Amino acid sequence: MLARVGFLISSSYWLLGSQLLGITEVQIIQWYVEEGAYIEEWKPLCQYQSDKAVDDITSRYEGVIKKLHFETDDTVPTGRALCDIEVEDGKYPDDNPPHEPKAEPATSSPVNEVAAAAQAAESSLADSSTPSPPSPPPVAAPEEVPKSKSASLAVPAVRGLLKSHGINILEVNGSGKDGRVMKDDVLKFVAARNSAASAPMPTQPTASDTRQTESSVPLTPIQSQMFKTMTKSLNIPHFLYADECKVNDITTIRQKLANDKREPTKLTFLPFVVKAVSQALTEFPILNAKVDTSDPSKPRLVMRAKHNIGIAMDTPTGLIVPNIKDVASRSIFGIAAEIARLSALGKTGKLTPADLSGGTITVSNIGNIGGTYVAPVLVPTEVAILGVGRSRAVPVFDEAGEVTRGEMVNFSWSADHRVIDGATMARMGNRVRELIESPELMLLTLH
Repeated sequence: MLARVGFLISSSYWLLGSQLLGITEVQIIQWYVEEGAYIEEWKPLCQYQSDKAVDDITSRYEGVIKKLHFETDDTVPTGRALCDIEVEDGKYPDDNPPHEPKAEPATSSPVNEVAAAAQAAESSLADSSTPSPPSPPPVAAPEEVPKSKSASLAVPAVRGLLKSHGINILEVNGSGKDGRVMKDDVLKFVAARNSAASAPMPTQPTASDTRQTESSVPLTPIQSQMFKTMTKSLNIPHFLYADECKVNDITTIRQKLANDKREPTKLTFLPFVVKAVSQALTEFPILNAKVDTSDPSKPRLVMRAKHNIGIAMDTPTGLIVPNIKDVASRSIFGIAAEIARLSALGKTGKLTPADLSGGTITVSNIGNIGGTYVAPVLVPTEVAILGVGRSRAVPVFDEAGEVTRGEMVNFSWSADHRVIDGATMARMGNRVRELIESPELMLLTLH
């Protein structure tokens, strides 16, 4: 008899991913099986990319793969069948799979909770049978570059870009590690191809063409999720509050600890900010709450005890916000170690839904890229966010009226003005500034 495996939100783990994170569709990165192959129970069927993380789908059946319903790089809505598996009659009596394939899914598949390696195998993009739009004649490369094993690998966002332009990944010379194809490589290839296709024939000289050349590029999964989240967020009235902090004392502490061989963790400015925000939240717990509008006529605040502080991260696939769980119970070194772990996973696309869900307030450190002030946009499930600017040296007056060197950092807060008034936001900002400027104060309540 035939069993059918699909992306069904009846699976307990997928229920967490789809309902709590708002996942409605995923992209197939690669199949681990092919039609006619034998599959064992709980062995991986395929690897997928959602707008949050990379993971595997495993098979709850043992049998022979009869049909794959989707190709590599296809986008699959939740609730659709992935494949048909021929299983031994009577082996799974409780599942009652249909004898003939039907359009709707009949059996759910549990999802493996361990994130798969995003670079586990070479892409099968070049072998995909999915029809693609005809492309202009390819541009002859000036020089044939030997392709390494990694040359056919790319993150899902780049795969989608390749597919939208009808480009074989092997035609593009990658500038990444070991020849890996990056987004800029694809865009340069498209620009060169379009330029060659639109160039006038030498025998038919024409006047200078000033018309704009445009091409349509679909949003990546992370961009799609950001589009939905920010559209929803900007329906919330934002209250903006800016301040500046003198961070000389924290810089001195960091310089002393940098020479301590007993602690290998690199200590940046950010863990101090995260800890200061957590300690301030104990005095202003409303900033750790969320607004419940499930009943529009009776909105209410949901107070949350744990401080799960989100950290905005710039990754190869876009901006993501994993969060550090229960910051109040962590030391500054523990916070630094967790930031390092999340950053490493973010760079390789291996963050799990658990890393990305449950945040209560966010810190966005734009200073490591550049910029002084920012107007950060709220996450819809939070009521406050802090943007941290770049540190800079400026002359300041000390208590004796003498001009000294001050290392200053600007803090930019945004709050949900439906429930947070300006005075509360200012008091919260002042308390964080006090803790940053006099870090010894954090020792009084440090866990």
